[in-house]
Amino acid sequence: MPTPPFPTPLPPSLAPRLVRTLYGDRATEPRPLASGAWSQAYALTLDGAEVVLRVGAHGEDFAKDEVVARLAGPGLPVPPVLARGETEGWAYAVSGRVRGTALDDLSGEAVARTLPSLLRALDAAARVDLAGTSGYGIWTPDGRAPHASWPEALLAIGTETPRVPGWRAALVDSGIGLGPVEAGLSALAALTPCLPDARRLIHGDLLSRNVLAGEAGITGVLDWGNALYGDPLYDAAWLLHWWPWYPGWRPGDLHAALLTHWRATGPTPAHLRERLHAYLLHIALDALAYCASRGRWDEVRVHVGTVLTLASAGGGESVLIPAGA
Repeated sequence: MPTPPFPTPLPPSLAPRLVRTLYGDRATEPRPLASGAWSQAYALTLDGAEVVLRVGAHGEDFAKDEVVARLAGPGLPVPPVLARGETEGWAYAVSGRVRGTALDDLSGEAVARTLPSLLRALDAAARVDLAGTSGYGIWTPDGRAPHASWPEALLAIGTETPRVPGWRAALVDSGIGLGPVEAGLSALAALTPCLPDARRLIHGDLLSRNVLAGEAGITGVLDWGNALYGDPLYDAAWLLHWWPWYPGWRPGDLHAALLTHWRATGPTPAHLRERLHAYLLHIALDALAYCASRGRWDEVRVHVGTVLTLASAGGGESVLIPAGA
């Protein structure tokens, strides 16, 4: 998925001033790295070690990173959060730096080589112990998610949130209307009897430079702000949805990797095709709402087309789902 520009520009002097206040001459001058939808990252060294400073409006995202870094096992490379806080109305976090190339920037051949290690990392995420947590859907740093069931969490995509406001009125004003959303929600609801009550850790945002890779495979899984509790197959659907947005990536490589992985790790998941179809609908509806709230109408129209195509297909019948699944 193309990464949108950071919506609220940071004062250029904020990061250097913050680093000087926190660390004095122990740290080097911060250099801008990638900018995402919710935060700006900077590279620096602290006591000779490479670290990353992130500054953004949503400190709870950084707190979730800290939670996952603490819980993750060796199969899930998540950099430790060394410090968190607020300054001048902005949240910040300092984390260890992991080296690698963003998944988004890999060639088709390189991403195909990387997929097996990514799928193993997602399995490791699904094994994270969620004792002491509750609910389904996007969770808060205290381990609580707002919904009583997984279907309820998915169907809540039709409701606006503080981070993605105004999209319903924007769709109406644009002339597109809410028809595609209602069609998608209806199709999603029809698939909910096939969904499990699994409650595992889901990343929920695997592209947008949130996965780094090296020659030997995945080196870091970053930015857990969008993480959910629910069915871990959701992350596979995320890859299936966004794969065609990268022209150099061959869908057959992803399909083959997923099928090989599922067959190697146990019985084929029950209702696999219907579950993937439901999650593809949810992801397309989520992208539609986000882009409408940002006024990105060319992308909205693409997502509308995806939603309507998925909504009109029979359960589990989509070209995005691997044949043989």
